Amino acid sequence: MEIILYLSVALIAIAFLVLVIYVAKTLTSLQVTLSSVSKTLIGLEKQLDGVTQETTELLQKTNALADDIQEKSKSLNSVVTAVKDVGSTVNKFNGTLKNLTDSFDIQVEENKEKVSQIVQWSNVFLELKDKWNTKKKEKEESSAKEIKRVRSR
Repeated sequence: MEIILYLSVALIAIAFLVLVIYVAKTLTSLQVTLSSVSKTLIGLEKQLDGVTQETTELLQKTNALADDIQEKSKSLNSVVTAVKDVGSTVNKFNGTLKNLTDSFDIQVEENKEKVSQIVQWSNVFLELKDKWNTKKKEKEESSAKEIKRVRSR
């Protein structure tokens, strides 16, 4: 019986040794994995620092661009206001020109008969002037002929 007891203790010792060997292998494998994860995290931290720095620079550029756009927008507002004022002025000018044209049309319509009479009297005057000039020319020609006739005698 004593032998069974010694053999049982030996068997327990061997089982414990096998268990310790498997636990040691598992812990070694776990240590390698954790070391790899640690290296990966260090690399990720460096990359994250780079991305953070680039993001900060991009944010600064975006803010500068937004400020520039805001300044240009303010400048453009004054241009838009000026163009609007020019448009109002042109509209007023068009209204005034239309009123003048309408007034002129009304006056022409009212004075149409007078204008017609003036044109008729002008035609009469021109005819009289033509006749006057024709008679004057005939007198001059007859006087010239008379003078030639008198000289030729």
